[in-house]
Amino acid sequence: MLKDSDFLKIRTAVPIENTAQVRQAMIEAGAGQQGNYAGCSITIRSTGRFLPLAGAKPTIGVVGKEQEVEEDIIEMLCHKNKVKNVIKALKKAHPYEEPMIDIIPKLEIN
Repeated sequence: MLKDSDFLKIRTAVPIENTAQVRQAMIEAGAGQQGNYAGCSITIRSTGRFLPLAGAKPTIGVVGKEQEVEEDIIEMLCHKNKVKNVIKALKKAHPYEEPMIDIIPKLEIN
Protein backbone atom coordinates (compact mmCIF):
# COMPACT_ATOMS: atom_id res chain seq x y z
CA MET A 1 0.00 0.00 0.00
CA LEU A 2 1.34 3.44 -0.92
CA LYS A 3 0.96 6.49 1.25
CA ASP A 4 2.08 10.11 1.05
CA SER A 5 5.46 10.65 2.69
CA ASP A 6 6.43 13.35 5.17
CA PHE A 7 9.44 13.85 2.90
CA LEU A 8 9.91 15.13 -0.63
CA LYS A 9 12.82 15.68 -2.98
CA ILE A 10 14.28 19.03 -3.91
CA ARG A 11 16.19 19.24 -7.18
CA THR A 12 18.13 22.16 -8.66
CA ALA A 13 20.66 22.72 -11.44
CA VAL A 14 23.75 24.80 -10.65
CA PRO A 15 26.98 25.71 -12.48
CA ILE A 16 29.58 23.10 -11.48
CA GLU A 17 31.81 25.67 -9.77
CA ASN A 18 28.93 26.48 -7.36
CA THR A 19 27.80 22.91 -6.60
CA ALA A 20 29.56 22.59 -3.23
CA GLN A 21 28.27 25.91 -1.84
CA VAL A 22 24.65 25.25 -2.88
CA ARG A 23 24.74 21.66 -1.59
CA GLN A 24 26.22 22.81 1.74
CA ALA A 25 23.61 25.56 2.12
CA MET A 26 20.83 23.01 1.56
CA ILE A 27 22.36 20.64 4.14
CA GLU A 28 22.76 23.41 6.73
CA ALA A 29 19.08 24.34 6.23
CA GLY A 30 17.99 20.75 6.92
CA ALA A 31 17.96 18.85 3.63
CA GLY A 32 19.76 15.55 3.09
CA GLN A 33 18.71 13.79 6.32
CA GLN A 34 17.85 10.16 5.64
CA GLY A 35 17.42 7.94 8.68
CA ASN A 36 20.73 7.91 10.57
CA TYR A 37 22.59 9.63 7.71
CA ALA A 38 23.19 13.32 7.02
CA GLY A 39 24.25 15.17 3.89
CA CYS A 40 22.69 12.61 1.54
CA SER A 41 22.43 13.81 -2.05
CA ILE A 42 22.94 12.83 -5.65
CA THR A 43 24.68 14.92 -8.27
CA ILE A 44 24.26 14.42 -12.01
CA ARG A 45 26.36 16.29 -14.58
CA SER A 46 24.27 18.02 -17.26
CA THR A 47 24.27 20.82 -19.80
CA GLY A 48 21.93 23.73 -19.09
CA ARG A 49 20.69 25.91 -21.92
CA PHE A 50 18.88 29.22 -21.72
CA LEU A 51 18.21 32.45 -23.59
CA PRO A 52 18.23 35.56 -21.40
CA LEU A 53 15.40 37.88 -22.45
CA ALA A 54 15.09 41.66 -22.13
CA GLY A 55 15.07 42.63 -18.45
CA ALA A 56 17.14 39.61 -17.36
CA LYS A 57 20.39 40.06 -15.45
CA PRO A 58 22.18 36.80 -16.29
CA THR A 59 25.05 35.61 -14.11
CA ILE A 60 26.47 33.86 -17.16
CA GLY A 61 26.02 35.08 -20.74
CA VAL A 62 24.26 38.14 -22.13
CA VAL A 63 20.71 39.15 -22.97
CA GLY A 64 19.62 37.95 -26.40
CA LYS A 65 22.24 35.22 -26.83
CA GLU A 66 21.57 31.55 -26.14
CA GLN A 67 23.92 30.15 -23.51
CA GLU A 68 25.15 26.63 -22.64
CA VAL A 69 26.52 25.95 -19.17
CA GLU A 70 27.99 22.79 -17.69
CA GLU A 71 25.88 22.22 -14.60
CA ASP A 72 25.32 19.74 -11.81
CA ILE A 73 21.82 18.66 -10.87
CA ILE A 74 21.63 18.29 -7.09
CA GLU A 75 18.81 16.23 -5.59
CA MET A 76 18.16 15.86 -1.86
CA LEU A 77 15.52 14.42 0.41
CA CYS A 78 13.82 17.01 2.64
CA HIS A 79 11.21 16.81 5.40
CA LYS A 80 8.14 18.87 4.51
CA ASN A 81 8.54 21.08 7.58
CA LYS A 82 12.03 22.16 6.41
CA VAL A 83 11.24 22.92 2.76
CA LYS A 84 10.72 26.68 3.18
CA ASN A 85 14.10 27.13 4.92
CA VAL A 86 15.91 24.87 2.45
CA ILE A 87 14.52 26.75 -0.57
CA LYS A 88 15.43 30.09 1.02
CA ALA A 89 19.01 28.88 1.65
CA LEU A 90 19.27 27.37 -1.85
CA LYS A 91 18.23 30.66 -3.48
CA LYS A 92 20.65 32.66 -1.34
CA ALA A 93 23.61 30.39 -2.23
CA HIS A 94 22.69 29.93 -5.90
CA PRO A 95 24.38 32.25 -8.42
CA TYR A 96 21.48 32.39 -10.89
CA GLU A 97 18.91 35.18 -10.87
CA GLU A 98 16.13 32.57 -11.26
CA PRO A 99 17.37 29.08 -10.34
CA MET A 100 15.50 26.00 -11.52
CA ILE A 101 13.99 24.35 -8.44
CA ASP A 102 11.82 21.21 -8.53
CA ILE A 103 9.89 20.02 -5.49
CA ILE A 104 8.97 16.39 -6.04
CA PRO A 105 6.36 14.58 -3.92
CA LYS A 106 7.39 11.21 -2.49
CA LEU A 107 5.38 8.09 -1.77
CA GLU A 108 6.20 5.40 0.78
CA ILE A 109 5.30 1.75 0.97
CA ASN A 110 3.82 0.58 4.25
